[in-house]
Amino acid sequence: MNVKRTFGTILTILGIIGLIYAGYGFVNQSGQTRALIVYGVIGLIFFVSGIGLVRNTRDES
Repeated sequence: MNVKRTFGTILTILGIIGLIYAGYGFVNQSGQTRALIVYGVIGLIFFVSGIGLVRNTRDES
């Protein structure tokens, strides 16, 4: 398996986890708004970059 595709998958999963955590915190109205915004932004960056790596990496098998 290609290393870029594996790294892209890991980044995508981490991004999904970050976005879910931020969404869960916003729904529960936790008092740490700044931390939740940071988790959401980092999760979004990881998610988008992971999807980009998976999409742009070609299979060379």
